[in-house]
This record gives sequence, C-alpha cells and structure tokens, in this order.
Amino acid sequence: MLKTIIYPGTFDPITKGHTDLIERAALLFDKVIIGVSANPGKTPAFSHKERIALAKQVLAPIKNVEVIGFDGLLADFAKQQNTRVMLRGLRAVSDFEYELQLASMNRHLGEGLETLFLMPGEKYYFVAAKLVREIAALGGDVSKFVHEVVLKALQKKYKV
Repeated sequence: MLKTIIYPGTFDPITKGHTDLIERAALLFDKVIIGVSANPGKTPAFSHKERIALAKQVLAPIKNVEVIGFDGLLADFAKQQNTRVMLRGLRAVSDFEYELQLASMNRHLGEGLETLFLMPGEKYYFVAAKLVREIAALGGDVSKFVHEVVLKALQKKYKV
C-alpha cells in the first residue's frame, strides 16, 4: 500500500485549484509532499524561497502535507522521499497530452514512478497560475482564485 504521494510543480503562485487537489489527495494518502520545483527553465514571478513560504502558509492547516523545495529531476526527488507515486492535475483535454508525456518519461527515469491524475473541482478547473499572474499584473481581482496570503503577496509584487 502506498502511503506517500508527491505533488510537484512550480506553484507560481499556489492557487485554490492546487489546494483543491491537495486537500483531496490528503484524504487518500497518509502523507502528501508538495515538491516546489526551482525550475530554472521558467522565469517565475516569485523566487523559489517565496513560493515555498507561500505554499507552507496556505497549506499549514492540512496536517499530513509537507512542503519541500527541490532542484533537479523529479524522479530523483521521488526516490529521496521514498515514494513511487506522484499527483498531477488535469484541467482540460489539452493538458492530457503533455501530462501523458511527462508521466511516461518519469516512469522510465524513476524506475516505475507512477502518476495519479486528479481533476480539480468544477469551480477551479479553469484556474491556472499563469492566468492568475497575468490578471494580477494588470490590476485585476484574483481573490476568488488564491488564498488571502497569496493575494497580498501578488498585490505587493505588482504594486496594485
């Protein structure tokens, strides 16, 4: 029986769509590790340290969730955390092809690392961190899509 699952991502920023998946995974697994990727291939709005801190604050009420930053291959991180399963969210059919490719590559790199796909609840299926950043940068209201601590960080970041 698998007791631990990793939910990897950039979480730039962590959204209510992310937390919806995390809350549901926390009901299915003894431990949910949120792997906040440094992801040098992207140019995040928030630093790695800021993204980890925001995720820790947002997820603090969920007792079986741990937030850990990592840099490098997810397969290596999963091995370090002693798990063989990771969580990925699917919002739309357009996500599926990319996620299938990632899952297959990680299965090969991680010697059997499996991927569990969950869909966010209907009220969050369209929420994407990239859209949240763009709306916030233009002064739009993203309060329905992020937690209060993230909203304040976005307002400070974009001076709105």
